[in-house]
This record gives sequence, structure tokens and C-alpha cells, in this order.
Amino acid sequence: QVNTTPAASRAYSSGAKKVTLIPGDGIGPEISAAVQKIFTAASVPIEWEAVDVTPVRGPDGKFGIPQAAIDSVNTNKIGLKGPLMTPVGKGHRSLNLALRKEFNLYANVRPCRSLEGYKTLYDDVDVVTIRENTEGEYSGIEHEIVDGVVQSIKLITEEASKRVAEYAFQYAKNNNRKKVTVVHKANIMRMSDGLFLRCVRDVSQSFPEIQFEERYLDTVCLNMVQNPGKYDVLVMPNLYGDILSDMCAGLVGGLGLTPSGNMGLNGALFESVHGTAPDIAGKDLANPTALLLSAVMMLRHMELNQYADKIERAAFETIKESKYLTGDLGGKAKCSEFTNEICAKL
Repeated sequence: QVNTTPAASRAYSSGAKKVTLIPGDGIGPEISAAVQKIFTAASVPIEWEAVDVTPVRGPDGKFGIPQAAIDSVNTNKIGLKGPLMTPVGKGHRSLNLALRKEFNLYANVRPCRSLEGYKTLYDDVDVVTIRENTEGEYSGIEHEIVDGVVQSIKLITEEASKRVAEYAFQYAKNNNRKKVTVVHKANIMRMSDGLFLRCVRDVSQSFPEIQFEERYLDTVCLNMVQNPGKYDVLVMPNLYGDILSDMCAGLVGGLGLTPSGNMGLNGALFESVHGTAPDIAGKDLANPTALLLSAVMMLRHMELNQYADKIERAAFETIKESKYLTGDLGGKAKCSEFTNEICAKL
């Protein structure tokens, strides 16, 4: 197995590649177990290293990710993560946010494709949203100026904008996509979105073979629900990407079917973006598709394409036959039945 990814190749010298597994909360452990079972059935040459990310109190009194989990991802450079619960209230930082910051996960990539056999309002959706993941409206800089007046800072830097733009065009090139659309509101936020737009424009010059267009966020939302076929790869700042990626997921059947990957400077983290679904946790009712497809995305990132294709085919066929669909897909099957059917196909 030759891996041509330069930074990663060093970590993969031995036969089986180690991957950090963060099972998560709620239905997380069940769907993680389902993915592991399917990977075993497909004889994927990776070794799982499960870690616990339950927050621990640090020396400064704040809660954060345990050092062992950080070390694991830093060593393995690749992780797969189930859903994590963030309690609402003071003193709790979002773990997802903390993971993004810790590993410099600068680009969130979400491919949304219509699945045969699962009918939604749209048949041929095939868009990829690429979202800047570290700054923008989610930089977390907020303060109260006087009583009843709050200011929130939207931070845009050239470095982060260029980085995500380069990733988007490179992704389009590597995956034979024809077009990249930058989504912005530079007509209103002239400096911040203006800078983002300028960076993407600059990067587009280096990729003449890829068609490039600029569109306002509201226009994209309107067109996306009228005719999703208009778009291919979309690149945008953090908040717009958060909203648009979920909207695109809705076009193909929701977050239970959408994979997600976060590309970072020192590693990559693939995750299911749905919630922890505490109401069905432990009842063998959860749908592992999102986490499974994220794991397939991870295999492609590791250049284990034959395994990725094999597993993806088995999953798509199972959904297409619609004999073993979980409750969220309108079926009556248990998580284990759906999983076993995929394993049988493998």
C-alpha cells in the first residue's frame, strides 16, 4: 500500500494504520461499534485507538479535552468522531470547537449526494460545501459595551481565507469537479467578506481549468432550493457554511445521511454531524450511515480507495433495497440489522 500523501506517509510505515476513534455521547458508541464491525467485515487494514474526550478540569479551572485524546490524534494524524454533547451554559466550551482549535481544523468538507432508493424532493443533488472552520462570526470574541448592548467580532484573516480557498480548488481538481462558487455578502460587509472574496479570487487564478463564480449568500439559498444542480463546489466563511451545509444536507435526506470531514494543518478529523439523540440511545435504533460515510471519506483521505468504494457500495445498495432501513429513513429495522446487512454484502 503506497501512500503518496507527503505529510502523512511517515506515520503509515507499518501495515495497519492507526486511527483515533472518539465514540462520542448518546448514540455515538452504538454507531461507532457499527462502523467498526463493517470495517472488520471489509478487512480494512486500520487499527482503532478509542479515546475518551470527557472534559477534565485543567490547572486554570476550565474544562477541556484530556491530554491523552489530544496526544492520540496528534500521533495518528487521523480521527473518526461520533456526536458530542455540549451542555448549554457558562463554563462549558464546545468540545467540537475545542477540537477544531486544537488541531487547526481549518476546512469543513461536506459532500451532499442524493441516495438512490431514498426518495426526497430532489433527485440529482451533488454539491460539496467547503467551510472556513476557524474564524469569521465564530471566532468567539464577544463583549458587552454597556448594559443591554453587546458586540460580537467577525474576524477574517488573509491567511485563513487563502488556506480554505486553496483547499477548495485543490479538492475540486482532485475530485474532477468543474466549478467552484464563492459564497459571500461583500456588498454589505465590504471589508471582512471583501477580504475573503479577494483571497478566493486570487487563488482561482492558479486553477484556470476550474470554472469560478461569485454569488451572494441569499441568492445561493434561493437557487439551491429551486435547482441544486446549479452548484458544484461551494466555498465560504464559517457562519454561511454552517447554515448552507445543513441546508444542503436537508436536500438529500438530513444529517443522518451526510458525511463530514475536517481538514487540518496537523491532522484530519471525520465526523457525523447529527446530534447525540439521547432519546434513542442504547435502544439499537440509531442510523450509522452518516458516521459510516464519514469513515469512507476518511479511507479516501488515507488513499485506501478500494476499501472505501467497497463499503460505500454495500451501504448504498442496502439503502436502495430499503429492506433494512432504520426509523429515520422510514423503515423499521434496528441499527444492528442494517449493519449486518451491509456486512453480509461485504
